[in-house]
Amino acid sequence: MSKLQEMYDGWKNLLVPNHEMQPVIERIAASRMNICNTCEFDSDKVSNTMTKIRFDRHCTKCGCTLAAKTRSLTSSCPLEKWKAEVEM
Repeated sequence: MSKLQEMYDGWKNLLVPNHEMQPVIERIAASRMNICNTCEFDSDKVSNTMTKIRFDRHCTKCGCTLAAKTRSLTSSCPLEKWKAEVEM
C-alpha cells in the first residue's frame, strides 16, 4: 500500500470514522499513542525549528501527524515500535 493511501486512511479514520469500526480504531490508536508518548521522536519531546512551525503533534522521524498516523490500520511505525493491523 502506498504511503499516500495510508495517510488517507488515517485522516479518514480520524475525521469520518466508520461507526462500526470506531471503537476498534480508537482502542488501537490509544495503544499506539501510549507507545508514541515514550518515543524520543515525538514532537512534544524534540526542540527544533520544525516543531515550532507545525502546530500539530507529529513524529519527527516520518513527519506524520500522530492523531492520524495512529488511526491508520495499514500503517506501521517507521521505528518498528508498532505494526500495521491490516496488511494490504
